[in-house]
Amino acid sequence: MSKETTLAEVLASLPEEQRIILTLHYLRSMSSAEIAALLSVPQRSVDAVISAGKARLSGLLGL
Repeated sequence: MSKETTLAEVLASLPEEQRIILTLHYLRSMSSAEIAALLSVPQRSVDAVISAGKARLSGLLGL
């Protein structure tokens, strides 16, 4: 990705589940427990997606 790549572009490139969870967590300030309840998935799954997504975002944004 180029230096001009925006966060919105990077988020759009992620798989849907990862994009939704990361958006809820980082942009809506929801906890993993709140996201798990909202999406009816185990909290451990949400935590795993957040962890993997954070690493992927860092790589894509060159951080």
